[in-house]
Amino acid sequence: MLQEGEGRVPVGLIVRELPHKDISRVAEIDRSEHITRGYVFKNGVLESQQVDWEVPRWSEDPARGFSVQARIDEWRPLLDEGGVLLGAMDGDTLAGVAIIRPRLSEGTAQLAALYVDRKYRRQGVATALVAEVERIARKEGAAGLYVSAIPSESAVGFYLQRGFTPTEDVNKELFELEPDDIHMIKPL
Repeated sequence: MLQEGEGRVPVGLIVRELPHKDISRVAEIDRSEHITRGYVFKNGVLESQQVDWEVPRWSEDPARGFSVQARIDEWRPLLDEGGVLLGAMDGDTLAGVAIIRPRLSEGTAQLAALYVDRKYRRQGVATALVAEVERIARKEGAAGLYVSAIPSESAVGFYLQRGFTPTEDVNKELFELEPDDIHMIKPL
């Protein structure tokens, strides 16, 4: 568990493992943003392009793809198979959440989810969550950490700054689910 004063966590914030039943708390996070720069990865080249994407808050309609219930349904099996749910807590407020799948493949863990509430962005919350994910991955014996990143400038830029690189050696299952994402890996 990371705590205030460790150099990676904003003052007042604690990153800790949450019980799996708390996955429904993801509904508390305002994931909305307006994206004006995005990326595509083709033939080994990461290309930036102008885009106009609106990412809304979580939908409350379970029939929609980005509803809270759809995310819970997607993540629950990962948690049931040994995944870890992490929360960045500002008192009782959930500032961010991450899910690590310790064994995506032999020697590789997966950062399966990373969301930071709009009002907590650019304050080190995502960095603190990813640091804890990396610590857990190393403890579980992973030599690499895989992420399928939304192709926004903010997400891809964040991962690039933390040592992830785009890969053409994609996880086929994840690529089929998210072919437009930028699939990245970081050696641990």
